Amino acid sequence: ELRIAEPVRELRAVSHDPSLRHRVKLADGRAMTAVEVQREYWDRARKYVDDRYGADLDAQTEQVLGEWDSVLTRLAEDPMQLAGELDWVAKLRLLQGFRERDGLDWSAPRLHAVDLQYADVRPDRGLYHRLVGRGSMRTLVEPDSVAEAVSHPPVDTRAFFRGECLRRYPESVAAASWDSVIFDVGQQSLVRVPTLEPLRGSRAHVLELLDRCPTARSLVDELLGR
Repeated sequence: ELRIAEPVRELRAVSHDPSLRHRVKLADGRAMTAVEVQREYWDRARKYVDDRYGADLDAQTEQVLGEWDSVLTRLAEDPMQLAGELDWVAKLRLLQGFRERDGLDWSAPRLHAVDLQYADVRPDRGLYHRLVGRGSMRTLVEPDSVAEAVSHPPVDTRAFFRGECLRRYPESVAAASWDSVIFDVGQQSLVRVPTLEPLRGSRAHVLELLDRCPTARSLVDELLGR
């Protein structure tokens, strides 16, 4: 039983404690650190795949479990060990460096600016990208693969539908996220198409539909059964 007694309050408390010592109160009365809660999830995931797949476990799943285990182990020892892998630790180290170098207080406007600039997705502006450029951040995907994925999304998940909508109907897509694509097709209100199931919206599932819909309006009409 790992239900959190007061999830919103505990989420805030954990996010404000980079030492990771805060103990989360569970619904059953126990108190555990956030890392200990994660370790419980890891233990159960490990047991599940061992029981279900045994020696037939695929390499990718084994890698995910190994990375997860390694991160939790190092978080429990010293979170700063992960400054080249975990986003929040990397940003904390960067902010601490500015503080120590320039004698800044945590409330300094410059640190707030650094906080925002870290997450700037533009390669020539974002501080994260500078860390990557000087080899201070570990990456898992080559830049060329990222650029390729912008115009050629994976074909076996909902990413295909989202990516193809952006490619085919760029002026009609008002917004797109993990769980929906929102169209502006000249109606009084925007039209939201949910994409809640990760494996629906694949090429096999929607290519024929997209090919017979030359416009976003025709796609929306067909999806809505008009």
